[in-house]
Amino acid sequence: MIRSDQNAMASDPARQEPDGSTEDQNFSRREFLVGAAALLAAQRMGAAAPQPRAREFPLSSVRVLQPEFVKWQELNRAYLHALDAERLLHTFRLNAGFPSSAQPLGGWEAPDVEIRGHFLGHYLTACALMSQSAGDAALKDKAGYIVRELVKCQQKLGRGYLSAFPEEFFDRLRDGKRVWVPFYTLHKILAGLIDVYRLCDNREALEAAEGIGQWTARWTAALPPEQMQKVLDVEFGGMNEALFDLYGLTRNEDYAAAARRFDHARVFDPLAEGRDALTGLHCNTQIPKVIGAARAFELTGEERYRKIAEFFWRQVTAHRCYCTGGTSNREHWRTPPGRLSTELSEATQECCCTYNLLKLTRRLFSWTADPRCADYYERAFWNGIAGTMCPDDGMTMYFVPLASGYWKLYAWPYDSFWCCTGSGTESFSKLADSIYFHDDGGIWVNLYLSSEVEWKQRGVRLRQQTGFPEQDSARFTVETAQPGLRFQLRLRVPHWTRSFRVLVNGRNLSGKAVSPGYFVADRSWRTGDVVEVRFPMHVRAEAMPDDPSLQAFFYGPLVLAGDLGREGLTPESHRGDKIRNGREHYLKGKPVPAPDLKALGDPEKWILRETGPTLRFRMEGQPAKINLVPFYRIDWQRYAVYWRVTPA
Repeated sequence: MIRSDQNAMASDPARQEPDGSTEDQNFSRREFLVGAAALLAAQRMGAAAPQPRAREFPLSSVRVLQPEFVKWQELNRAYLHALDAERLLHTFRLNAGFPSSAQPLGGWEAPDVEIRGHFLGHYLTACALMSQSAGDAALKDKAGYIVRELVKCQQKLGRGYLSAFPEEFFDRLRDGKRVWVPFYTLHKILAGLIDVYRLCDNREALEAAEGIGQWTARWTAALPPEQMQKVLDVEFGGMNEALFDLYGLTRNEDYAAAARRFDHARVFDPLAEGRDALTGLHCNTQIPKVIGAARAFELTGEERYRKIAEFFWRQVTAHRCYCTGGTSNREHWRTPPGRLSTELSEATQECCCTYNLLKLTRRLFSWTADPRCADYYERAFWNGIAGTMCPDDGMTMYFVPLASGYWKLYAWPYDSFWCCTGSGTESFSKLADSIYFHDDGGIWVNLYLSSEVEWKQRGVRLRQQTGFPEQDSARFTVETAQPGLRFQLRLRVPHWTRSFRVLVNGRNLSGKAVSPGYFVADRSWRTGDVVEVRFPMHVRAEAMPDDPSLQAFFYGPLVLAGDLGREGLTPESHRGDKIRNGREHYLKGKPVPAPDLKALGDPEKWILRETGPTLRFRMEGQPAKINLVPFYRIDWQRYAVYWRVTPA
């Protein structure tokens, strides 16, 4: 129930003054001093904002050309256009006391669901990303309209607050009463506004974001540290990241001080000490707050934040991820690190987790240019993002089942709006993300897929053409505004290839110096220069760390999935129920178990690629006839990713 302004003011400890000013100013001044003192202390310890080793290209400078990627982008873009702005704004207007005759959305965005409003934040981010990656001016304008209407709601609510639910939700959070995830939802709105400012140059969006930042600074400053830590036990998304982003944009110390209040000691302290205390925790509650720690390091240079982010990334990607690069079972890390064989179900690999791990990976790569980050990014993207979109209408998934015999389920366009619906719209709005990075001296090529990048500062255009993953080669064509321009082309040497060959204008450069994980072609370039890269792929097995008999099979970076047929499945079987909670009734029907396999030595000898234009494999010498295809291309059938392999 929406409370009156009088009741809302009476219950907020930061609002006891009738004019709403004196106490707010006191808290603001006090917290400014605390935040400033912390920053000065960090500077005295030698901390300084670090310079990235590898810098990202803006999305507007990169275009994906790979046909499958273009299809996914266009399906997602069509969905963004199809969503009605008035329906998205409906609950925001009602919460502000404005009339709205729009048809309510369903699922998690229904007017009586406590997480309502979260998707609009994702939507703003997706529109901003798509305006850059596809040059879509109409989506930029649509985001601008939504921002203008949100500002009206914010002004009506007063004090910078903006949400689709009343402030009373935060009263319940403060008092330890049952409430879903109010700060998680607020983070999505705040992040969306920041992205519309950054990517669409919308000043009004920044002003609205600052209003939320100021409200958050006051609200959190009113709580003693012990009480604030209890608040942090409830999922809060990446509030710390967004507040540090505001600080980075404005240099207003209030936002940095507020961001630090989201340092969750119960999670951060063990990570800073190099200890894994993640068992039992909800996965996607932790990943965004660690991204916030990474952002804090980038802005403050404080090593503690760097240790938190790097140890977390190493521990999760190396010991808590499946072969696909995804993580979580029933949204949690339920077992100690390295024990995954018992964690296969219909509710593995929450898509939000993969989305956020890729965000964290991108940041860490920018610090170090570590090829292990690029290798993980490739694995998780191809096996955890690429196959999560419905090929018919662009809807995305919540979980990616890794227990044998299940199948993929997709959202409904207007009646789901799960967390992963939101992150899915973002993922497929930035498909050009992390293909290329640069510094002053050259370009890193991290992903092999058809695309084009323009390095405007140096007057260079690099076009990549490849049939990957059907072909194990790529061709790069160079254009330079300045003949004889010298720079390094750093080509990632994938961990899964046994050899790596590079030719420039037909001349073999194999045997040249290779930096860790990269073949470096350092030369003066001219328009028309052609670089050919060959990276043979092969079939290999990868076993569960705690059970060598449970194995998955790869071809290059691609997980191969066994086709277990379509028996008992209908088109409706591939849609999640139209319910608020996408878990309990997420699957319809029963799984069909995969057959056990015989260990026949090197899998290259009994998993054979069939002839044809697309990747397809068959198993020889096994009890049952089984065909395998890349996991990301599984759509309408039951499948198996992990297999029980027994002695022959």
